[in-house]
Amino acid sequence: MIDVIVIGGGPAGISAGIYLKRFKYEVLVIMKDFGSLEKTDHIENYYGFPEPVSGRQIVENGLSQAKRLGIPIKNEEVLNIDKNDFFTVKTAQNEYLAKAVLLATGINRPNLRIPGFSDFVGKGISYCAVCDGFLYRKKTIAVMGDGDFMAEELSVLRNFTNNLLVFTNGVPLRAEIQDVKIITDPILRFSGNEVLSNIETKNQKYDVNAVFVAIGTPSAADFALRMGAFIEANLIVVDDTFMTNIPGLFAAGDCIGGLSQIAKAVADGAQASIFVNKYLRTKTS
Repeated sequence: MIDVIVIGGGPAGISAGIYLKRFKYEVLVIMKDFGSLEKTDHIENYYGFPEPVSGRQIVENGLSQAKRLGIPIKNEEVLNIDKNDFFTVKTAQNEYLAKAVLLATGINRPNLRIPGFSDFVGKGISYCAVCDGFLYRKKTIAVMGDGDFMAEELSVLRNFTNNLLVFTNGVPLRAEIQDVKIITDPILRFSGNEVLSNIETKNQKYDVNAVFVAIGTPSAADFALRMGAFIEANLIVVDDTFMTNIPGLFAAGDCIGGLSQIAKAVADGAQASIFVNKYLRTKTS
């Protein structure tokens, strides 16, 4: 049993991890990649760096600091989080139990530049199989994606229908999928009247009742939404203690909104750790 699992290895997540480690908790950081900072080559407004520095270098420095303090960092893709008495964090390789979880993976919700996509979000296009899959029971459901995240959503949707299709939108399939038709053609458009009814590819038109988008890696908001945490405008709603409406589930950084700057993310992580500490103390007192 781990005290706190931090999901995300950027400024918010690592800052929280460092403070929690200093509070003498067992902390595990799970991260898939370097996030949006990996694409930022020139940062010159962050305190303590007299010369411009890349986002990747800042993340690498933070990871080195965490490792020096003895914080284990797992490079794994988190697929799902459940809570009963404790939190179960499932990755592509393992499952971990924790008393508390801090989400700090930033924002990553694809808005596909395909004709009709934005028109049908909420009208047949969904981002959460757990939330909306039941609405389309015994109907034809499509899943968009090519990797483990897609496979996880597909496993949820199998509970509601046998009429399933997977669209990779022109990229090779990476996950192992059985008993489901795979369409690798690029998608040309989504269409319908008031609700989605068709997906048109380069070679064929498919009748569908719903599409669940599971491209790339799930974001913090994806995890929160599945668990029943409050979401507004793709941001996780937290209280003054950085906790969601689910006890023990905290969030910090870009995924809760505000100024999208490293300084703010570091501050979020530090402050969140204080309240995670108070929460855990109530569980052991």
